[in-house]
Amino acid sequence: MENAPTLAGVHHLKLPVRDIKRSLAWYESRLGYELLIEFVEEGTLMGVAMQHPRGGPGLALRLDPERAEAAAGFDYFAIGVPDKAALDDLAARLTGMGESHAGLHSASIGWVLPGLHDPDGHEVRFYTIEQHTDPSGPTTIDDPRETAERRERELQQRSG
Repeated sequence: MENAPTLAGVHHLKLPVRDIKRSLAWYESRLGYELLIEFVEEGTLMGVAMQHPRGGPGLALRLDPERAEAAAGFDYFAIGVPDKAALDDLAARLTGMGESHAGLHSASIGWVLPGLHDPDGHEVRFYTIEQHTDPSGPTTIDDPRETAERRERELQQRSG
């Protein structure tokens, strides 16, 4: 679209949390995020901004227990991972740290690792940038779970 505005990707994501320090420690240890900025208001740590050393999106956490509770279980975003091999490595890392997740699945056009939850219950999903299909236009998904399961079966049949 010629008259669309110029954009430059996602600047950062922000999540409400019940405990800043607990959530910060989780994102640092599980996903490798690094503290960049602390937001202190009237002597209280109210938020943090983090950066990722290997390409993850900027992430901010804001102390807001009520919103954190209301948002538990919802997947606000999906973090991109270069390819299936990197997603396999991430799944193994998380499993090795005792984190439960739903394992790798073939999704509509790539692979997905769903079912990881941070300390506040937000679902953190990962999708590959690498695609296993070549959509030539918009794709219609009638039932995403059914489609992912069907694609997984098709891929297993091809390789086995």
